[in-house]
Amino acid sequence: MSNEQVEKVRGWLTGRLPDDWFDEPVEVTLDREEITVVGRIPAPAMDADVSDVEREAALSGRIGAFRETTRERRIEIARELEHVSGRKVAWGVRCGDRRELFTRLAAPVMTRLRQPERQVLDTLVDAGVARSRSEALAWCVKLVGSNADTWLADLRQALAHVEEVRSGGPVP
Repeated sequence: MSNEQVEKVRGWLTGRLPDDWFDEPVEVTLDREEITVVGRIPAPAMDADVSDVEREAALSGRIGAFRETTRERRIEIARELEHVSGRKVAWGVRCGDRRELFTRLAAPVMTRLRQPERQVLDTLVDAGVARSRSEALAWCVKLVGSNADTWLADLRQALAHVEEVRSGGPVP
């Protein structure tokens, strides 16, 4: 999606979100079906010598409290944004070193695969890595995404540049 679309959604959210929800501007991610909104909330104050278990429990508690106390307003804002944008809205927070998404859309994707690609998926299913071909394909996409971050970022940047050039061209 173009930077202009992201900026438009972020701007709309800046005007619509309560000022006391997040410590910094929200992170907005768009695709064809969904807008993901992630904001930073303050981490709970803790002594430096608390255990990792206690620290994780405190972060979980803070995130859970935010999720529950803002639920109705988030639903209201999401409905408005869904109406304006035609996309579903997912929410999440960053707290301390944790990033947690509350709800996410799972969109079906149709594809045709030849036998060698199907055999890859079937191997993952047979090995117990995935329960179905669909889950195996999702696993493969996640693996590629995590191992090709730099390449995908370069590709997204190139696509954004193409969009900018197109928008500056003549109008048919």
